[in-house]
Amino acid sequence: MKNQTRWMLLVGLVLFGWLIHALQPILLPFLVGALFAYLGNPLVHRLMRFGWSRVTAVSVSFVSLSAIGTLLFIGVIPKLWSQIIYLQGRIPEGLRWINREMIPWLEQRLDISIGRLNSEMISDWAAQFWQVTGANTSAMLTTLAQSGMTLVFTLGLIALIPIVTFYLMLDWDNLIYKARGLLPRQYEQKVVRLVSECDEVLAAFLRGQLLVMISLGIIYGVGLQIMGLKLALMIGIVAGLASIIPYLGFVVGISLAIFTAVFQYGFVLEPLLWIGLIFMIGQAAEAWVLQPWLIGDRIGLPPVGVIFAIMAGGQLFGFVGMLLALPMAAVIMVLLRHAHREYVKSSLYAGMDKHDPS
Repeated sequence: MKNQTRWMLLVGLVLFGWLIHALQPILLPFLVGALFAYLGNPLVHRLMRFGWSRVTAVSVSFVSLSAIGTLLFIGVIPKLWSQIIYLQGRIPEGLRWINREMIPWLEQRLDISIGRLNSEMISDWAAQFWQVTGANTSAMLTTLAQSGMTLVFTLGLIALIPIVTFYLMLDWDNLIYKARGLLPRQYEQKVVRLVSECDEVLAAFLRGQLLVMISLGIIYGVGLQIMGLKLALMIGIVAGLASIIPYLGFVVGISLAIFTAVFQYGFVLEPLLWIGLIFMIGQAAEAWVLQPWLIGDRIGLPPVGVIFAIMAGGQLFGFVGMLLALPMAAVIMVLLRHAHREYVKSSLYAGMDKHDPS
């Protein structure tokens, strides 16, 4: 019976994998909707503690989160696009400034000789990059527009995301209850314990780390905007995204901010002091408030592990692999901790320990 059960499970997993592969073109709205429902479910539970019904709590959560996302999109995208256009127009001038001002200043202070940048070659490369990017985008949009059915299908999938999100949020607890009811009785407690640990780690990463990144991006972006830095929003976004790796967001953000400030204001001390203060506030908020409250020690990935997971995910599966690398690594860490506990309790470990000559 055990062998038969194992074969059934193996066949079921193979069929499930084949089904996922076959349905891949239509899975996007359901995966994105499931992610949004998972992220929003704790807010629904908090509202239900006030005596609200599930439908009311889901409706209020869905409308509130949708409104916040829409307002952020409307407020951020135009300003970010204007900063991208500003950066594109200032690249040649910035390269000339590096050769004319920055490199001589460094040579004088450090008493070394530094070669000059080939500004014409870099400017040509940047121009070609923007032209190729624009041409590829235009070609993609033209192809999409010419294929009417493809366009309708793509827009339909995108329009499904909020609908799927709402109904998954509404039925989330019921789906979890039914899934638990399908587990074999003898393995239920162990599987539930493992899934609970994975859920805790995933929640810490997906909800906690995402909020940490957004908070740091806001702190850096708003602070740099107040001091009048031209590329404040772009630097804040880059620093917030880079903070997924410990300390990388701080290093990348402050380096970009200092370079931009020196280019904008010259070698003046006051803007540099303001930048240092802004990033010190961000680091203090991350260390004393954001990390302890939103994440804690639940992920269990050291900085080297984070870097390796992102690089490995990118190497194996490209950009999507980089996005999924840390959540998968967090779940693998839970499974490895469980495997380690089982190994320590096993007869194999006890036998090795008993006959260990040391």
